[in-house]
Amino acid sequence: MLNLATLLETTARDLPDRDALVLGDLRLTYAQVEAAANQVAGALAAGGVGPGDRVALSCPNLPFFPIVYFGALKAGATIVPLNVLLTEREIAYHLEDSGAVAYFCFEGTPALPMGKAGQAAFEAVPGCQLFVLITAGADEPGPGVTTLAEFTAGQPPVFDTVQTQETDTAVILYTSGTTGRPKGAELTHSNMVQNAMMVSRMFGVHEDDVHLVTLPLFHSFGQTVQQNYGLSSGATLVLMPRFDPDAAFGLMEREGVTFFAGVPTMYWALLHSEKADTFDLHQIAANLRLCVSGGSALPMEVLKQFEERFDVPILEGYGLSETSPVATFSRLDRPRKPGSIGLPCWGVEVDVVRPDGTRCDTDEPGEVVIRGHNVMKGYLGRPEATAEAVDANGWFHSGDVGRRDADGYLYIVDRTKDMIIRGGFNVYPREVEEVLMTHPAVSLAAVVGVPHASHGEEVKAFVIRNPDSDITEDELVAWAKEMMAAYKYPRIVEFRDQLPMTATGKILKRELVER
Repeated sequence: MLNLATLLETTARDLPDRDALVLGDLRLTYAQVEAAANQVAGALAAGGVGPGDRVALSCPNLPFFPIVYFGALKAGATIVPLNVLLTEREIAYHLEDSGAVAYFCFEGTPALPMGKAGQAAFEAVPGCQLFVLITAGADEPGPGVTTLAEFTAGQPPVFDTVQTQETDTAVILYTSGTTGRPKGAELTHSNMVQNAMMVSRMFGVHEDDVHLVTLPLFHSFGQTVQQNYGLSSGATLVLMPRFDPDAAFGLMEREGVTFFAGVPTMYWALLHSEKADTFDLHQIAANLRLCVSGGSALPMEVLKQFEERFDVPILEGYGLSETSPVATFSRLDRPRKPGSIGLPCWGVEVDVVRPDGTRCDTDEPGEVVIRGHNVMKGYLGRPEATAEAVDANGWFHSGDVGRRDADGYLYIVDRTKDMIIRGGFNVYPREVEEVLMTHPAVSLAAVVGVPHASHGEEVKAFVIRNPDSDITEDELVAWAKEMMAAYKYPRIVEFRDQLPMTATGKILKRELVER
């Protein structure tokens, strides 16, 4: 018997008075978070929601997220976190596809009216029977709408958590849908608990830790590496609903943040904050014990500059929604290799294979495959897609191109889908981006393939220049020609003030190509 909610319950029992969640001036102890989650569980159970049922949740990084998340788990249900940027049509698809019987949705803001879109989507899906609007109390909800406060009113602060099997599905995380319609990866209680405990094993249990939670909690990285690891280890989670580098520095200074996890674009934004010097960066650096990066490859120039400025190690990791997500990480007790995603984590096997399934030689690029306690149960309702992703020997095929060095360290070369084939030669965008970012005029670069009449694809770079630079396209192309093989360097450069990004901070290369 195992339930993911145990991670919160155990800490609430042992450290009830410790601050668990901080949002602005609001501070909630572990006992308060546990009590609120119990009320959600009690209300769900009273409404007939329990084992086998799916509960969808749309909420930014607010205390409501972990409260509803663990409340649903306590009731024995499966939680289905949704990206807060989904449109009405997309929300309806996820509710229908997941078979959700209940949907908790934050009211949103004037700029992002999540509540209206969520309610409309709910009404379009007959199988979803319960809609609960999460409100911050500022505005009155529309007629006939049940708020979270009303839903949990009168429920006791204690609840006997439903005992689930370790193989039961705890969380359904939807893939980004870059290769088709989003698919729901079914992650078991065992998947999620072991992944959180594995992270704890790597980063240590520091009860005085203060996490700055900028990663969206609806994403696998934020859920495991911050929410589940942090709450299981007794840390205080300082929530940021929307990442802003200056606000992040302010929270780091005020709250004494010791642990920061981010995607590469967050590290880049912190380095390029124009107001950074108005904060006590020396004290911020002194408090930080560890930073981690994931989601996509961290450019070596960004890693080097950040570590020099803040004198704190950045550990790079790798994983996918389908692997709960963590599969590899750099380690504090082993030599770090900049650019590497480290070594396989405890209980996880990672290999690099050719298309025929044979193992690649040292430094030979191939597909990264993963096997272990972290691999998903499968894609919800898609046995054929599951069989295609997870082979008969239990290896999950990531679709990422990687290589392994002589010491067993792994490197991500690029996504298979992002690879550019120019005149019959394979060009990996990440390699080109790394070179471009060594130019003093380049702040950030994204490289894609665009159609070409004779070569099939041409290499194009979208570049954000440093503020004091006036480099031209011809000058940057000429420099790149000197730095890279003839088939690799970008023939086309387009300068941008900003690049399109997902809610998790990944650059939307597909959108760049479409535009």
